Amino acid sequence: MEYNKLVRDNIPEIIQNKGETPITHIAEEKEYEEALTRKLHEEVGEFLENPSVEEAADILEVLHAICALKGVDLQMLEEVRQKKAKERGGFKQRIILDRTE
Repeated sequence: MEYNKLVRDNIPEIIQNKGETPITHIAEEKEYEEALTRKLHEEVGEFLENPSVEEAADILEVLHAICALKGVDLQMLEEVRQKKAKERGGFKQRIILDRTE
């Protein structure tokens, strides 16, 4: 079966333990960045189809990998998120801006 997609680090071992042979390669930086982008889209789609903690955790794992690749500090990310939430709010009130006049 063909996959050609980024998988979690332990997936090849899991496949081997099932008696199959995984054929893999290590992505160079550009391929890795593109694969992470595709993976993020994939995981968001899965979450939208099946909103669950497991699917949300998959999105977060991909986001952590993207941040590591781009040099974004996760503590700083959370600080910025909190600052923006304090200044501009979050999305809890479900406000839809229809237009301005």
